[in-house]
Amino acid sequence: MMLKANKNILLVDDDNRNIFALSAILKAKGFTVDSAGGMKEAFDYLEKQQGAGVILLDMMMPEMYGYEALSVLINNSSLIQIAVIAVTAQATSADREKCMAAGADEYISKPVDIDALLKVLTNLQSR
Repeated sequence: MMLKANKNILLVDDDNRNIFALSAILKAKGFTVDSAGGMKEAFDYLEKQQGAGVILLDMMMPEMYGYEALSVLINNSSLIQIAVIAVTAQATSADREKCMAAGADEYISKPVDIDALLKVLTNLQSR
């Protein structure tokens, strides 16, 4: 999966505070950010909108866990090209490995370190 210098981000998180904070920072850094409060909304968005380069995916959401969402994303030929960054409060190396094994392109723990996130986004763009 490649970002290919695509600065369009879909932020999927059930916490509006996280969406607000990350959106503001990423927009200030030149990214276009859309958001979804859950996976149903995210899939509706992805079905209607083309051009998302990366999904920042909260792994712990009430309607559909991130692992289930990753499975759907990587098994859908029209969505597989979108890079997925797993975002979770579970910050152990085992959690990172679990996210990566489930199909995430990258992993970032909460609270999100903006410098680390920007580095991950830059690395995805250079792949």
